[in-house]
Amino acid sequence: MNQSNNLLWQCYQDVQFLFTQPLSSDLSFAIITAHNPKGEILTTCQNRLLDRKLQHEIELLRQPYRAMMATSLDYSHMEKSWAVSIDKDSAVCLGYTFEQNAIYFIEDDTLQLIPCLFSTSQYLAQNIGHFSSRVKQVSELPDFV
Repeated sequence: MNQSNNLLWQCYQDVQFLFTQPLSSDLSFAIITAHNPKGEILTTCQNRLLDRKLQHEIELLRQPYRAMMATSLDYSHMEKSWAVSIDKDSAVCLGYTFEQNAIYFIEDDTLQLIPCLFSTSQYLAQNIGHFSSRVKQVSELPDFV
């Protein structure tokens, strides 16, 4: 396994989510971003363009969705993301389309990290805890850089 991929995979596990409104822990949904495809850091402008394209694709699904922010535990890294009410296979496909290494899927308050681009023989989908324990409600989402 590639050491930089291993570090990214660990970073994906050490995550928290910022929402402006509470979500029911009974819902099943995916959390997907378009930022930093393949784990490569892009400019703010590039990420915003990709985010708009992802939002457009999400709107075509005609399913409930909500903007939110996925952050590292120390807030040193943030990515604008979307909570989308879709099934796991569709979420992985969307993540793959936007060249994401992984997406999150929430079911019965269980937070799962699901590989998209990362080889599924090396990185398996894994439960990483209770979603509700990783959520912080904020009055507004921070600007991402």
